[in-house]
Amino acid sequence: MYNYKQYQEANNVPLGILMEDRNTHLEHLEDDILNNGVRGGQNAIAFLNALDKMMSGHSKNKMNVTVKWDGAPAIWAGINPENGKFFVGGKHIFNKVPKINYTNADIDRNHPGAGLNKKLKVALATFPALNIPGIWQGDLLFGSGDLSSETIDDESMVTFRPNTITYAVPMGSKLEKTISKAKMGVVWHTTYSGDTMDSLKANFGADSSKLSNSSTVWSIDAGFSDESGTVTMTSGQTEKFDRVLNMASGSLSKATPYLGVLGKNNPKEEPWALASHLKIFFNSQIREGVGIKDTKKLVSEFEKYYSSVMMKKVDSVKTDVAKKKYMDLMDEGLKEYKKYKNSLYFVVASYITVKTAKNFIIQKLNQIKSSVSSFLKTSDGYKVTAPEGFVAIDHVGKALKLVDRMEFSRANFTANKNWTSG
Repeated sequence: MYNYKQYQEANNVPLGILMEDRNTHLEHLEDDILNNGVRGGQNAIAFLNALDKMMSGHSKNKMNVTVKWDGAPAIWAGINPENGKFFVGGKHIFNKVPKINYTNADIDRNHPGAGLNKKLKVALATFPALNIPGIWQGDLLFGSGDLSSETIDDESMVTFRPNTITYAVPMGSKLEKTISKAKMGVVWHTTYSGDTMDSLKANFGADSSKLSNSSTVWSIDAGFSDESGTVTMTSGQTEKFDRVLNMASGSLSKATPYLGVLGKNNPKEEPWALASHLKIFFNSQIREGVGIKDTKKLVSEFEKYYSSVMMKKVDSVKTDVAKKKYMDLMDEGLKEYKKYKNSLYFVVASYITVKTAKNFIIQKLNQIKSSVSSFLKTSDGYKVTAPEGFVAIDHVGKALKLVDRMEFSRANFTANKNWTSG
């Protein structure tokens, strides 16, 4: 059985996962198994163990949790260390040819059209008053014209829906008055340090108290606070949680052969390899609302899914040479499936067990009440929902997201968005 402590000591690595220097995308905790094989599985279990210790009050290593707001689009703002100028921008600031906006003319050139263009202009006009130290990253919650007045459960609310979740605040409350005066709302979650734009390093977590107050911007951070102590695990809950993690560790030990294949696989270089499609397959199950529960059935369905995808590719090309190429690739993939079928079974079992442990943590974290209510809009009206999820950050600043994918991710896959990328 794997032991996460022994793994850390043997490999001289800190608790956490491999992350890029820029926070342009966060991975789901359980997906680290599919992304990084053996090491990913160890990292996922290590994160869950650290969260277990934190919530039972026995943590030696610092583990922070932030709320994952369902904001969109992502935005960067602050001072360019290369020229001392204030800028705003999207993830395009990290392009080979960066799209950094110092003026409205820059925004028109870099982001023509509606949507992002308008929001960036409001940000450029209002964010300087915050006196942002360095460069910060956040998610936009609303802009001018995005606030609505609605009645939900017989209560008058001010609402905004930046992406999938609708956020609501009671009309007449102090918070509603603050939000209604603002031209833009933003939640900050990441800060950056570095002497050049190319050398920026992401630091997860942001403290909005370091910013100046401004009536034109409702500016908050994603910090999580359990002042009530309700997310603390009881000894019984800890014991149950530990049993689940032990099951995950046992499955991982039996999954080693195919975890090795997953760890070496590069989907960008081998897009038609069997291993490249396992994560895509899981996402398709979530999107369709099937769920990821029955290990044996999922392993069998994966073979069918892969064969179907490859046959569609074969049918899409016209020449005999091209058809033979993809038929050969499919044959290689199916041979791999048969060779590693038993190990693949335990990869899937590990994934499911880690997801089960993650959802247990999410359920505990969801017990904290917020002054901002969360809803999903359905054909029958509004349905109360939990926050999008949470982000776990270890003591060296590495992060993974904790999201109930059957609750939120499926809704996110299928919902119309209230913004455009621009």
